[in-house]
Amino acid sequence: MRIAAIADMHSNYAALEAVLADIGRQGVDHLVCLGDMASGPLDARRTLDMLMALDITVVLGNHDRYLLDRPRDDMGAWDKIAFDQLDAHHLDWLRSIPATHVLDGAVFLCHATPGNDETYWLETVNPDGAIRMSDLAAIETHADGIAQSLILCAHTHIPRAVRLRDGRLIVNPGSAGCPGYRDRVPYPHLMQTGTPDASYAILDRANGEWRVSLRLIPYDHAAMAALARRNGMAAYADTLASGWVRPAA
Repeated sequence: MRIAAIADMHSNYAALEAVLADIGRQGVDHLVCLGDMASGPLDARRTLDMLMALDITVVLGNHDRYLLDRPRDDMGAWDKIAFDQLDAHHLDWLRSIPATHVLDGAVFLCHATPGNDETYWLETVNPDGAIRMSDLAAIETHADGIAQSLILCAHTHIPRAVRLRDGRLIVNPGSAGCPGYRDRVPYPHLMQTGTPDASYAILDRANGEWRVSLRLIPYDHAAMAALARRNGMAAYADTLASGWVRPAA
């Protein structure tokens, strides 16, 4: 089994195009998407049109859910921009997507953690805003009850693979289009990859063992940064151009 895993493109169709082109050269058996596809200050309609045309297995991200479960006036800025770009059939497609999925009995898919689409799994935010890798015991707690040998998650945009003590493997493929962001929960912090490249993962199973390739794919991030500026998101444009989040003023 050979799987390509993508996630967290946040309406960045140019990054998605580059990643899909690379995937097309990899000879994969399955393409899976771990959510947070549309919400973002770029082009949600074009991004979802691309995904909906694919033979793909998808789970819903927290920002995908925000487009469905709250009035527009209660949405964040990124969600409002995406919502205004989408048509009814895009929202209907999002409504059809489950929060979790098991692929061929062997791979568990979720957006953040199995029980919550907003909880960081492999990273922890300290009270001072510093980001560290989560403790193994805490990581394993979220994996209780999952029998599959490969677990795919996303949400933090940080590419990472963690081997549990029982041999199960958890992989976050990183973000195919959003290299950094600012958040306030549980404490104010920055998530940033330090590169504008798009990220995804290839997972290979041979002789019962999973092998992971985390891939960084260059694309025309300058064009997406320019689009973010036109959509009124200058700070995010800087992140798209550099992979770093502008410090708060």
